[in-house]
Amino acid sequence: MKFYISAKGIKRVTISNGGGKGSGKDTTAVAGGNPAGNVFSGRRISLRTVLPVVLVLGILLPFVFVRVAILVLESATFCSSLECAGWRFFSGADTSLKLRDELTRALMEANDGNVNDNEGAGSFNELVKEMVLTQDLKAFAFKTKAMLSQMEHKVQTAKQQESVYWHLASYGVPRSLHCLCLKLAEEYAVNAMARSRLPTPEFASRLVDPTLHHLVLLTDNVLAASVVVTSTVENSFNPEKLVFHIVTDKKTYASMHAWFATNSVEPSVVEVRGLHQYDWSEVMNSGVKEMLETNNLIWKQYYDKEKNADNSNLDALRPSSLSLMNQLRIYMPELFPDLKKIVFLDDDVVVQRDLSSLWYLDLNGKVGGSVYKSWCGDDCCSGSKYTNYLNFSHPLISSNFDGEQCGWLYGMNVFDLDTWRRTNITETYRKWLKLNLKFGTALWNPGVLPPALIAFDGQVHPIDSSMLVTDLGYRYKSEEISKERLEAAAVIHFSGPAKPWLEIGFPEYRSLWSRYVNVSNKFIRRCRILG
Repeated sequence: MKFYISAKGIKRVTISNGGGKGSGKDTTAVAGGNPAGNVFSGRRISLRTVLPVVLVLGILLPFVFVRVAILVLESATFCSSLECAGWRFFSGADTSLKLRDELTRALMEANDGNVNDNEGAGSFNELVKEMVLTQDLKAFAFKTKAMLSQMEHKVQTAKQQESVYWHLASYGVPRSLHCLCLKLAEEYAVNAMARSRLPTPEFASRLVDPTLHHLVLLTDNVLAASVVVTSTVENSFNPEKLVFHIVTDKKTYASMHAWFATNSVEPSVVEVRGLHQYDWSEVMNSGVKEMLETNNLIWKQYYDKEKNADNSNLDALRPSSLSLMNQLRIYMPELFPDLKKIVFLDDDVVVQRDLSSLWYLDLNGKVGGSVYKSWCGDDCCSGSKYTNYLNFSHPLISSNFDGEQCGWLYGMNVFDLDTWRRTNITETYRKWLKLNLKFGTALWNPGVLPPALIAFDGQVHPIDSSMLVTDLGYRYKSEEISKERLEAAAVIHFSGPAKPWLEIGFPEYRSLWSRYVNVSNKFIRRCRILG
């Protein structure tokens, strides 16, 4: 086959077949000539061209499809015309950068601007619907900020309400505890054994024996006192050396006496005394009365402030802050004039280890020994420094105390009563109470500890921090306590509103307390106090 093409253009094509049978014919096609010849020639050319075209399209079309799909997904909200889609098709990368810059600028404007919480969307679905309709990045940023601000406000309000509810829940006395006190008071009235002398006459001399280990509780909670005594005795290496001195008020005395008279803790010794049994001088009585009245006035001012505040100090305003038992701890030498050295325990603690070492602790001439809330070294006590308890913006505080000094803890304390009697700690305590009232309660935060920090300033010797773990009555603080620290502690303290005998107590810690409840006692069972 041969092709002849003229130099002036394709006006004539000659096809000749030089070989093979029946190939003697020549076919000549002239431009503008025979139509039949053109049809035949066009058909031969298109068939040879189709295959490469199909191959090229087969390779390109998948990439085009993927590109278009990505652009459509990226800009479905922003492109509503073919012109926009075409522009994004050929300059998609630049559009993504531009969109990012526009979004960043809108968010910065929203961050610097002010929004009304009521302008925020009520839900995520509502936000999406509004954005689809408006397609405005700036409006989206401001709507999102308003929505988040509204949600944050709701969360803060819920936390404040929770604090109030916890505060109210910690007020009440559970029906089971009230039942126990009534049953024991009745037992005291009808059962001579419940009224028997504590301790029995043959052990009376132990009450003032300086060689024994004397422990003091000031409480009006029978069940709590029983747990403290039982846990201490069971975990002591020498329980025969333990002497418990329990002081309670007049209304609880019969119940408290009946419990320990009918539930022996031998070989240890227990003494139960009511405040009405103390024969104090007129000066002593007037001093205690004045202190209580001052505390009541201070508490009332704090309470009036909190009604219009953010409820941040509700825990410090619990009725226990006004409890006579809590206030009388500053009169320890007067309560026990015949004792020299004591270990003071709060009624919301559980003893897990032997405490004998506390009576042999050298206080270096100081009045007391206590654990400082410092888990990371001697100089680290975040959240428990003087500045966290006292108001150092007041010149009377800033000129007398160091705000960086670590505060000690109540719960488990050692007191050298002989040394205490040679100081003016009790008088200092009363003096600062009056000053706080005079300056409108502006000297310290609500609570029992702040005035004690002032009165005992420089008179407290540190005890190994592993001896005491506290804050088991606070939800968020207790979560930070490791299981290892909890198990290793000699004493665990349920400070905070969630006491283990209340329904709001945490189940994961309540078992550490309830295992020392005497569930075999008939009154415990009748009043449905579950261990």
